[in-house]
Amino acid sequence: MKINVEKTKKGLPALWEEGGGYSNTGEAQIICGPQGEPLSPIYIRKKGPLANSKHALFLIRPGYYVIRAYHHRRDFDIDVLRIENVDVDGEEAEVALVCQFDQGEWDSSLPSFLSAAVEAAKEKAVCYHCREPHFVAPDGE
Repeated sequence: MKINVEKTKKGLPALWEEGGGYSNTGEAQIICGPQGEPLSPIYIRKKGPLANSKHALFLIRPGYYVIRAYHHRRDFDIDVLRIENVDVDGEEAEVALVCQFDQGEWDSSLPSFLSAAVEAAKEKAVCYHCREPHFVAPDGE
């Protein structure tokens, strides 16, 4: 599977932490390192229309994870993706589905080191009109 990636001004591949919640629905995308650790963003948006938008930009590389959460009345669908390869020129990344949550259960076990990132994705997806990043390294705030 392939996903679109941003290209920084220096030509480096990047993805946004983005999303937020509405009254009954919401979605979020969280980026984390190979051990599920929060990363330091290269940019945090502080102005402009921020509600449920792009909040923090992270450089990406193979081995990083992308957590995508969607909910309707807190009934979550979550995809955990691992970045396998990055094509900067084509502005896309090849990802592998690690596991998926829907209808109240995981299709395979969620690696325990990704639990915090998944919880952050769920929190961001229900954060009403979210305006800030939820999963960044302490030095990146």
